[in-house]
Order: sequence, then structure tokens, then C-alpha cells
Amino acid sequence: MTEPATTAAGGFALYKLLGLVLGVPLAVAVVMIMTRPRTTPEWAVALISTVVVSIGGGAAVIQYFGLHEWAVDFYGLLALASLHFTCGLPAWVVVRAWFVYAERRRDASLPELVKEIRESVGK
Repeated sequence: MTEPATTAAGGFALYKLLGLVLGVPLAVAVVMIMTRPRTTPEWAVALISTVVVSIGGGAAVIQYFGLHEWAVDFYGLLALASLHFTCGLPAWVVVRAWFVYAERRRDASLPELVKEIRESVGK
């Protein structure tokens, strides 16, 4: 027979992971359905970037605004999942924009591309 404390701790940990389990895959699925990448490398980079930024960016926002107490109940976890979801969307857009930009300037080197971007931004 298992210990009640061990079972409760495992259940609590699983409950806490609900935010990541819901938020991250939804972010990836939505952006992949909205805009399909042209090549397999573009798809892989965009997918990895979306997952990493969804997890890390969501955690950074939660840490910065002190939203830890939201993880106490189910609806708070749903809100945190949507926060992870929202944080992952910009990564997909940035990666896709970079691939489109770099594809149009295929003959330019990376330093030339960076210099061009800096000049257009005004720095």
C-alpha cells in the first residue's frame, strides 16, 4: 500500500503541471495551423522556438508579476496556461519573419543582414 503523503505529493505536482500541459501544446498547434512553414528546417526552428519561449516566457511573466498564488486552484491554473500560450505566439512570428527576410536576401551574409536591420531600426 502506498503512503498517502507520497500519493498526495504526486497528485499535487501533476496538478501544477496542468498549466504547461494545456498552454504550450495549444500555442504550438494554433500557430502551426495559422501559418504553415515552407520548409522542414523552418518548421523545426519555429516549433522549438515556440515551445521554449512559451515555457520560459510564461515562467518569466509569472515570476515578474508574482502570479504564483494563481496556481492554488483549477481556474488559476487555466489562467496560467493561457499566459504560457500567449507568451509562445510571438516566437513563431519572429522566426517566420526572420526566414522570410533572410530568404529575400539570400545572397547577403549574416553581418550584412544585421547591419541592414540596425539601420532600418535607427540604431
